[in-house]
Amino acid sequence: MVEQLSYHIIKDPVHGTMQFSAIENNWIKPFIDSPNFQRLRHIKQLGLGDYIFPGAVHTRFNHCIGCSFVAGQIAHKIGLAEEERQLVMIACLLHDIGHGPFSHTFEDIFQQKLIRHEDWTPHFLSDFRRTDFFQNYNQLNPRHPLTAEKFKLIENMIMHKAPHNRVLADIVSSQLDADRLDYLLRDSLFCGVNYGNYDLQWMLNSMVIVNSAEGERLGLTHKGIGVVEHYLMARRLMTRNIYLHHKKLAFEFFLVKLLANLAENLETMEVFEAIKQTRLGHFLLFANQFNQDLKTTSDKIDLKRQFIKTYYALYKELCDYDIFMAIKLLAQMDVPNIAVQLAKRLHWRVMPKIIRLNQENIHHVELMLLTIKQKYNIEDWQIFLIRTPHQSYTAEEDPILIKNENNSIKTLSDISFIIQAMEDKLEHSAFLSIDKEVYEYPIVKDLLRAIMVV
Repeated sequence: MVEQLSYHIIKDPVHGTMQFSAIENNWIKPFIDSPNFQRLRHIKQLGLGDYIFPGAVHTRFNHCIGCSFVAGQIAHKIGLAEEERQLVMIACLLHDIGHGPFSHTFEDIFQQKLIRHEDWTPHFLSDFRRTDFFQNYNQLNPRHPLTAEKFKLIENMIMHKAPHNRVLADIVSSQLDADRLDYLLRDSLFCGVNYGNYDLQWMLNSMVIVNSAEGERLGLTHKGIGVVEHYLMARRLMTRNIYLHHKKLAFEFFLVKLLANLAENLETMEVFEAIKQTRLGHFLLFANQFNQDLKTTSDKIDLKRQFIKTYYALYKELCDYDIFMAIKLLAQMDVPNIAVQLAKRLHWRVMPKIIRLNQENIHHVELMLLTIKQKYNIEDWQIFLIRTPHQSYTAEEDPILIKNENNSIKTLSDISFIIQAMEDKLEHSAFLSIDKEVYEYPIVKDLLRAIMVV
């Protein structure tokens, strides 16, 4: 009884006083204290978002603990058994364990974005699947010991594999999952904007288990219609104004081009020897070889599997600091190299000019860019086009279910005119990023006049 009444408190800027019971604390603390999870302290949630929103320096570590807390709150509200609450709290805690430096941006160093953070996740999880970890864990948790079978259920939820219980899987990954419920509020707060705000407590209060053609699912009562409309609008506004912010994407493009160029030149340029000897340097050399092998292999899946298996130990040592160190070293160099030029812009925050485009102009702009780059000495990174198609609510794939007053189940879009208008709609935006060095070129001015944006 005493154990139930004692709490571990974490003060959080988003959720305030996060209370974890002594039992819940024992469920998650062994994972939090592991080196693999502590690594997330050094990986920012929004990549280079703090270049635009200076407060956005929060990390995957903060978010994952918040996500686990929200999962526990959902589990309490819908009446899950203790053992089920344990599973979802651990799964939500570990859902981002596979992220590399600068989160999603680092995935672009691999051609065709063939290796994503999810591909590394099973290897991180395997580090916990050890006899000594289970033994120490189970000494703390004799009521709900961790077994290989239970840990497999956790992994399946994280990896979006066929769930044994769809309600538990929905808490971990769905359009009402604890991940989104936390990151919208957290990203909004740290960016200093209100786009992502919605009433989390009322959302939790409205959550219920509903019956569907697929069995039991996580849904809402009719009292939650207003808050879920607000929540989905918040997601749309955060996507358009924060996650796909034009200058943020331009700088992240710079970072990807820098790393790609560095990888291609580490072996041959003596000036990069200091970076070549670092963990990041070693990894970039192997990534460059992987990209070269992709061009000739007949089995991309096997090549990818072998790469991940071989270099996982190196990958898990990388964090944002490794890249910042390389950027600082490059920015201090005075050599005519693309990586150096990009490092100077990133290190000193030299912003490119951003030109928004109308959708009907894009094909014309693409043709003009091709001509300009062929005829004039302008690098790809100095002027480039970025498109950002996005969807805010995919009802066809996974509709949010609402239980009416008479206990009938309908989809949210059946009830909400607002959501019906936005469901499954692919929205488009596009822009040109132009480096200040070439912005005044006559040919660039001609381009801008041609697309009628000046």
